[in-house]
Amino acid sequence: MNKIYVWDLPTRLFHWGLVALVAFQWLSGEFEDELLEFHLLGGYAILALVAFRLLWGFVGGQYARFGNFLRGVGPTLEYARALRAKTAPRYLGHNPLGGWMIVALLAMLALQGVTGLFASDEVLGGGPLRHLVSERLGEILTELHEGSFNVLIMLVVVHVASILAHRLFKGEDLVRPMLTGYKESGEEAKKQ
Repeated sequence: MNKIYVWDLPTRLFHWGLVALVAFQWLSGEFEDELLEFHLLGGYAILALVAFRLLWGFVGGQYARFGNFLRGVGPTLEYARALRAKTAPRYLGHNPLGGWMIVALLAMLALQGVTGLFASDEVLGGGPLRHLVSERLGEILTELHEGSFNVLIMLVVVHVASILAHRLFKGEDLVRPMLTGYKESGEEAKKQ
């Protein structure tokens, strides 16, 4: 098997930085009284990373570009059927379902960041832009910020479970390539 450089350094730094920041945001959100200032800084950092990834999805390396891994409904459903039948092809980059998971995660992270900017907290204040919206809209955005975090965590769990399933059922290690950048190519891998 040949090794192919798939995940460039910016993509890997984005990924692991995001992992650390989401974990920190969960922790700082639980202890908001003591860590609100750091929670806000973490939110800014996540928004910056999401903005970077959106840009990198158009100008980054081959396997980081959205055009390389986002597929339409037909090919995505076809891949899902093949996955269920255990005949799904192996991809060097993101497979069609993985590509849409990236979009879902980025969208949920953006929603978290933006609603956090406008969230209100009667005791500690809240987000830095809360004064730009009405009290009622601030309450709605706060509820959305808090509630959508559960959706984000659900997406993260599905993402991690998919990585484990690839390892257990397909024998494909997806973690090491996200650390080293290199992935075993094999004859059967689709290069996109």
